[in-house]
Amino acid sequence: MRLSKWHGLGNDYLLVERGELAVPLTPERVQRLCDYHFGVGSDGILEVLSADGDSAEIVIWNPDGSTAELSGNGTRIAARWLARRSGAEAVRITVGPREVGARMRGGAEVELEVGAVEVGEPETLPLDGEDVEFTPVSVGNPHAVIRREPVRTELLHLGPLVETHVRFPERTNVQLVRVDGRHELTVGVWERGAGETLSSGTSSVAASAAAVANGWCESPVTVHLAGGDLTVELADGEARLTGPAEEICTVELASEFQL
Repeated sequence: MRLSKWHGLGNDYLLVERGELAVPLTPERVQRLCDYHFGVGSDGILEVLSADGDSAEIVIWNPDGSTAELSGNGTRIAARWLARRSGAEAVRITVGPREVGARMRGGAEVELEVGAVEVGEPETLPLDGEDVEFTPVSVGNPHAVIRREPVRTELLHLGPLVETHVRFPERTNVQLVRVDGRHELTVGVWERGAGETLSSGTSSVAASAAAVANGWCESPVTVHLAGGDLTVELADGEARLTGPAEEICTVELASEFQL
């Protein structure tokens, strides 16, 4: 079984075509592959269901075996993989009900048309003895954007509490956001099904959309993450995300590795 390993600012994914799989992926097999000690190790798996010319359909697996409605980094990775395979500069990726367009830019940069973003009114969650204000955002997947210094200890404390709160029956992604200027944010990311990650594309979109809706920032927004910077442009309720997608290596699983 052959896979390729990619990353978008340190948010790493394994990519595999379904036709190359000896056995179907299951939540248990995904957990094994994503384990950094007993498997290959990654923040998730991009399973390519089909690829035809400049179009492909994928499933995005989280490392806990659940699936994601969308991943900004994962979809950019799939887009660059498809562009390399097809020779096209512009490609289309389908993830569940959402089809997004992507265009290859200079170097490893990929510009992704994320599509519709919905920002709700601020809400308050009672958490661990305090009321935490957040802005709910949907980028096809759920987000809770909290304006608070993105200190790692605070992220590790609040992230899992918010992710699994009853307010979010399907769980949620969580962002701690510091406003650095009219076009600039620093964001700490807790991903649903993955935990702390070095970067997240949809989290960057969600944080930027909340910042613009709440009057903290104006588009375009540069989002500083632990793994590097992404650029988010917002207009007419839709988002464009630009950042790198890079292949690390190819992986051939040993015959004794049992999925």
